[in-house]
Amino acid sequence: MPQYAVLIHSGGTGAVADHDEYARELIADGTLAAAFALAETATSIRDGQVTDGPYAETKDVVAGFFILEAPDLATAVAIAERNPEVRHGGGVEVRPITGAYTVRDPGVKSPKD
Repeated sequence: MPQYAVLIHSGGTGAVADHDEYARELIADGTLAAAFALAETATSIRDGQVTDGPYAETKDVVAGFFILEAPDLATAVAIAERNPEVRHGGGVEVRPITGAYTVRDPGVKSPKD
């Protein structure tokens, strides 16, 4: 089944419990392949320059991403639209995955029941 990366752009007001509940829903319906939360800061490398970020010109931060399985882009978008960050001033970006490989399992953590 096709896979899609969903980048979560934080508006800064989303609650972790809301994201955990959403993840449980995706696990239950079999669409979640993986999910990762990211730290609020980043080290960026562009044009040979290393800076601590995120960049000042961005108004939101990529707070995390998840990989979902869906039969087509329209279904992936419908699933991603339910992400709590959409209701809390942030947003999501859906991208089809065109290639991937896994070197090792980084460990699996499920949201607490």
